[in-house]
Amino acid sequence: ELALKSLGSEGLFLFSSLDTNNDLYLSPEEFKPIAEKLTGVAHISEFEEEETPDPSGETLSVVAKFQPLVMETMTKSKDGFLGISHVALSGLRNWTAPAAPVSVMLAKQFKAFLPPKNKLDLGDPWWIIPSELNIFTGYLSNNRFYPPPPKGKEIIIHRLLSMFHPRPFVKTRFAPQGAVACIQAISTFYYTIAFRIHAEFQLNEPPDFPFWFSPGQFTGHIILSKDSSHVREFKLFVPNNRSLNVDMEWLYGASESSNMEVDIGYLPQMELESTGPSIPSVIHDENGNVIDSRDPSGEPIQFVFEEITWQQEIPWEEAAQKLEVAMYPFKKVSYLPFTQAFERAKAEKKLVHSILLWGALDDHSGNTANPCLPLPVPGSGRTLRETVLESSPILALLNESFISSWSLVKELEELQTNRENEFYSKLADLHLEKYNFPVEMIICLPNGTVVHHINANYFLDITSMKPEDVESSIFSFSTNFEDPSTATYLQFLKEGLQRAKPYLQT
Repeated sequence: ELALKSLGSEGLFLFSSLDTNNDLYLSPEEFKPIAEKLTGVAHISEFEEEETPDPSGETLSVVAKFQPLVMETMTKSKDGFLGISHVALSGLRNWTAPAAPVSVMLAKQFKAFLPPKNKLDLGDPWWIIPSELNIFTGYLSNNRFYPPPPKGKEIIIHRLLSMFHPRPFVKTRFAPQGAVACIQAISTFYYTIAFRIHAEFQLNEPPDFPFWFSPGQFTGHIILSKDSSHVREFKLFVPNNRSLNVDMEWLYGASESSNMEVDIGYLPQMELESTGPSIPSVIHDENGNVIDSRDPSGEPIQFVFEEITWQQEIPWEEAAQKLEVAMYPFKKVSYLPFTQAFERAKAEKKLVHSILLWGALDDHSGNTANPCLPLPVPGSGRTLRETVLESSPILALLNESFISSWSLVKELEELQTNRENEFYSKLADLHLEKYNFPVEMIICLPNGTVVHHINANYFLDITSMKPEDVESSIFSFSTNFEDPSTATYLQFLKEGLQRAKPYLQT
């Protein structure tokens, strides 16, 4: 109360965004972002300092490519961003180019991507940055402007993402956080490492309110020597193969409980790529003497690199699937593209278990869903993903009796108007008839007929009630499971199977 009286609500909001441990005092470390803002000088704290560079170590040149968000893909654009202040979107509108188009890094810094000694099998995932959040821990504060100083293996990822924007948060507010990797290929001296990173950016600064920009995921690969002295190739990018791939959330007032706007949109390009293999920063001749990096004519010396012969490797798609399941255990069940799911269901005489969302189910752009992303939207999709959809009884029944799929509303709306394939258009139509914001779970026949459906918000409401308070009804609780949400979802699936019996028997 005293702080509120002294600072006012907006002043206290800014103070709280810096006071990371909520002790109502700002330590020098907590005050650092403001000091850097006022002085224009960025001080590197001791745990951010790089290792002393090896004078003979190699350097890697990385370029950033960035095309800004297509504003017309945001839902709010349909009414001309009515009621949304220009200031709220200023950080988004002004972000039109990468913060650092080119960066030269030490090859040794990429050792963070090397596997631990117990993860040397192809496709066996490990965490570069572990996720510290789950359904029980909740989420991190929205009221923040400046990222905490990165530590350990976070440093290289923070530095890479800073090429896009000066305020990357290596750990997202929502689960699953972090970065996961696996070996895709092995040679005598090299690994190809596939990786997936969940990170987000804060686009606004005081006195504006926070604006969070959360790409569905960053993915990519690195080819590096087993001692990390040489990087042959590096690429990191946000997948752009879905119609929506970014979640955005912004506050409208000076408190954590203030109204928050949510939207999703399409980012055409956000990628980092090495310009070539890493090269020695200092060149020695055969006698160990330092020689000029240019030949007598003044041209840079050209390096010749040996060809890598891979002894073991797995396809990129398989590696990406392993990383996805590590991030999202619910993906132990295959979720097929919409039309493909119905074709498979018809061939295998199974029902389709379909989830229709405003945002993506397996990305951070659906914290509101995309096979290569986490959820941008409502927490209901996120909650489903982290609870019932990854529980063992649900996974078992889905694998046994259903073909699963998840789709974006926007994609089905496009399919609905596609008259080239009337059957696909009808499938989309039958789904959208049953859809209610934000997430609808649907069970249907291979011909698209819906036999059962339930809205995620209603599902979460009834499973948060005591069994004796549920009036009837549509779902009964089973005593076989302690978790009412698992029991209720199991009941939903079983009732779908029961209702479909007459159709499947004909």
